[in-house]
Amino acid sequence: MAFALDSVVPWGRSYEEYIDMFALSTADLEGRILGCGDGPASFNTQLTRRGGSVVSVDPLYACSTDQIRARIDETFTKVIDQVSLNRGDFVWNRITDIEELGRIRMNAMQDFLEDFATGLKEQRYLPQALPELELPDQSFDLGLSSHFLFLYSRQLDLEFHLRAIKELCRITKEVRIFPLLQLDATPSPYIAPVSRHLINAGYDVHEIEVEYEFQRGGNRMLKIRRRD
Repeated sequence: MAFALDSVVPWGRSYEEYIDMFALSTADLEGRILGCGDGPASFNTQLTRRGGSVVSVDPLYACSTDQIRARIDETFTKVIDQVSLNRGDFVWNRITDIEELGRIRMNAMQDFLEDFATGLKEQRYLPQALPELELPDQSFDLGLSSHFLFLYSRQLDLEFHLRAIKELCRITKEVRIFPLLQLDATPSPYIAPVSRHLINAGYDVHEIEVEYEFQRGGNRMLKIRRRD
């Protein structure tokens, strides 16, 4: 049975994972960053503590801290069970087993929960959703989409992907999307048509291999930047 979820679920990655998934350099981290679909990840929390400038958008942020915590608790068992049933679809080196995966994810999400109320007041967490965001043109240096676009290709169609990515390109100078696989560890069918569309619209589009790989074969991101 392949890994499958009916809908997008709250499942947060750590700051260190973001660094490796998106090959973020020191210069990248010094810019203004937009995290799109971050959910309960700890990247915003940790980068803010390090003096960085970051805003995360996700419809999840319309919920209260307690509501998000309840959704995380509900999701946790579901995701861990799916990973257990599909162990062969994952690379167990950096994360060595199911128990460590659970600890890393829960630590990241707990970090987010402790920061959420403060971040909401500071407008670092905005309850907004693709494909339309209420943010000014080119107001961020870098836009990151972790485990949302392409991952949920069976739930979100090609038209959604095109609109969402064009919106991120409107708001940010550069977009990076990770991973390029679907939940079942197969390549998203939308990579080629999205890339063609963006290239024809005047963007440079590159698939970049990164050091991070947990989903087997999921070690590539899409990097998009308007052609000079």
